[in-house]
Amino acid sequence: MPSPKSQTMKPQTAAKKLGVLLSETPADFQDGVVSRDELNALQADPPEWLASLRRNGPHTRQESARRLGVSGSGLVRAGVGEHLTTDEIKTLLEEMPSWLVAERDILTQVRAEDARVQARNAERD
Repeated sequence: MPSPKSQTMKPQTAAKKLGVLLSETPADFQDGVVSRDELNALQADPPEWLASLRRNGPHTRQESARRLGVSGSGLVRAGVGEHLTTDEIKTLLEEMPSWLVAERDILTQVRAEDARVQARNAERD
């Protein structure tokens, strides 16, 4: 009886699951396929290239937004580049431009409204 085939994924999918940009990964990662076991191993014990990408960037828009405390849409509205490095994020946090203050406030309001709606809906149940 043949052994079950390991589930594989495209490099783009694996990069997304790892939270990194595919274009910044090593060529052998970009050109191959990644098995579920390989992905789990990368997550459990990241090699230096992955640890460095996660530490220094450039980061995905979602990760940049999370580190800045804004939404991805907020980055787009502000016209901020797609892929920020950790140093660029630190600079923005130090300078706190007016758009960043406004977008952080918007996200806080949205989260508060979401919590209010969830609480209201929980009371109804």
